[in-house]
Amino acid sequence: MALSNTATPRYYGKFRDAVIRGEIPVCEEISMEMNRIDALIANPGVWYDDQAVEGFVEYSENECTLTDGEDLHMLDSFKLWAEEIFGWYYYVERSVYQPDPDGHGGHYVKKTIRKRLITKQYLIVARGASKSMYESLIQSYFLNIDTSTTHQVTTAPTMAQADEVMSPIRTAITRAKGPFFQFLTQGSLRNTTGSIADRVMLASTKKGIQNFITGSLLEVRPMSIDKLQGLRVKCATVDEWLSGDVREDVVGALEQGARKEQSGGQNDDYLIIAVSSEGTVRNGPGDTIKMELMSILKSEYNAPHTSIFWYKLDSIDEVNDPRMWMKANPNIGITVSYETYQLDVERAEKNPAVRNDILAKRFGIPMEGYTYYFTYEETLCHRHREFWQMPCALGADLSQGDDFCSFTFLFPLANGSFGVKTRNYITERTMQKLPTALRIKYDEFLQEGSLVVMPGTVLDMMQVYDDLDQHIEECQYDVSCFGYDPYNAKEFVERWGRENGEYGVVKVIQGAKTESVPLGELKKLSEDRMLLFDEALMTFTMGNCITIEDTNGNRKLLKNRYDAKIDSVAAMMDAYVAYKINREMFD
Repeated sequence: MALSNTATPRYYGKFRDAVIRGEIPVCEEISMEMNRIDALIANPGVWYDDQAVEGFVEYSENECTLTDGEDLHMLDSFKLWAEEIFGWYYYVERSVYQPDPDGHGGHYVKKTIRKRLITKQYLIVARGASKSMYESLIQSYFLNIDTSTTHQVTTAPTMAQADEVMSPIRTAITRAKGPFFQFLTQGSLRNTTGSIADRVMLASTKKGIQNFITGSLLEVRPMSIDKLQGLRVKCATVDEWLSGDVREDVVGALEQGARKEQSGGQNDDYLIIAVSSEGTVRNGPGDTIKMELMSILKSEYNAPHTSIFWYKLDSIDEVNDPRMWMKANPNIGITVSYETYQLDVERAEKNPAVRNDILAKRFGIPMEGYTYYFTYEETLCHRHREFWQMPCALGADLSQGDDFCSFTFLFPLANGSFGVKTRNYITERTMQKLPTALRIKYDEFLQEGSLVVMPGTVLDMMQVYDDLDQHIEECQYDVSCFGYDPYNAKEFVERWGRENGEYGVVKVIQGAKTESVPLGELKKLSEDRMLLFDEALMTFTMGNCITIEDTNGNRKLLKNRYDAKIDSVAAMMDAYVAYKINREMFD
């Protein structure tokens, strides 16, 4: 069949029929993407080619193998994703340079050329869906079928992880099961001076995987803007961009480099595929990208060049219903068993510490904060309370005075629980540099009054002292003792001693020796819901609390300096240590 601007794509049509019949449950995000595809079908300016994706499927099944060398049978989900990439085209008029017949000079003429519509595809799908295999097939197809000289890149949070995309291609080269790969792998890689006909034409080398016929290269690059910007990539795959603690938008850097091809007027049909399972590290570039994707899915702005397949459960209640698990993983029962999912569900019920990770990775439900230490339930806010004129212990974490500093008030209550209030300071410069998702979160903290933005680039600790002192006066807190981390605290602590006296001032040295016991006791208090905090900032900080445990079971807080997280948990621990040492002051 020729190009059609009315036809329904073959594999999408089968998928849509199965959804309508109720055979395949889909989440709200996939339903919105189906509406976008239906809009493309109805758009007379966009054309569908039914042969392009068939070529990809035939190449993959005839030439490619699984990582262990077994024959590959294309999954229906792969066909659906690839059909949106290779199936849609549109026509544009462009000025093209045409040489004169005599070879001297030339002139520009207007020509109508066909362009592939989709240049960027986002896949958010649960663990065990063979995402890396899909990336590998796309990379292999571009490397060997595209006759132009291409530069292709695959990246992931670690180089070893990115190499998972390369591994199936290397295996396929070794096995050479199809006639095309048999032709490409004839000859010897060591033949560098003899006949070109006797040299191997496709091989895995130190650079990556090279096609010597076209001069094309597929290589692994680190997931860093410095290593990825400026590349004129034809095809790029980004793996696990939501899973790791990534702080840079590498997809944007790759796209800017790929668009440089347009300056030459040709070869601008680049493709970027960003694939990941849902992550547990919140409020970074990944969340900012997801906000943009949701705007596209809701049709708040038109982005026809972007394909989005976002698989997840619609509600946490669906975790207990195996019939709904296909919403999160369309390949369940094929690439991963229902038994594997069931074991993870049981593990999440028995071990709350891994619950957030399982909900994110298996079911696509993003949880607030990476809960290594405090579980999700422990970070939920209590009802609002006032602690007017009540005695308290104050903890201070000033270790990032050039960026932010945190103060936490701990109020011992009659039943053994503790009231918690926090006050935090950052600079205008820090606020302006925040990514969009984190900026929205910080605006919430500003509104509740737990965060204060100070003018300038570097925090003036005397201004911070004045503001904190005024805050204590307004709330009429009775600060009985003061615990502090000595790093970067000299100026603040000296003034505190002059104005409030040095009695009850406790230095809390950071490290497993001093932190292990108070952290363990605070954990027990939080498990019993005896830390009574009512501020979203405290929820946010506890959700990002990470601890390192040594071989003896001693724990200490892990502070990611680059994280721009407000660490009031460290200040709460300092206040707790000061309270224990000066307990008689609260009797």
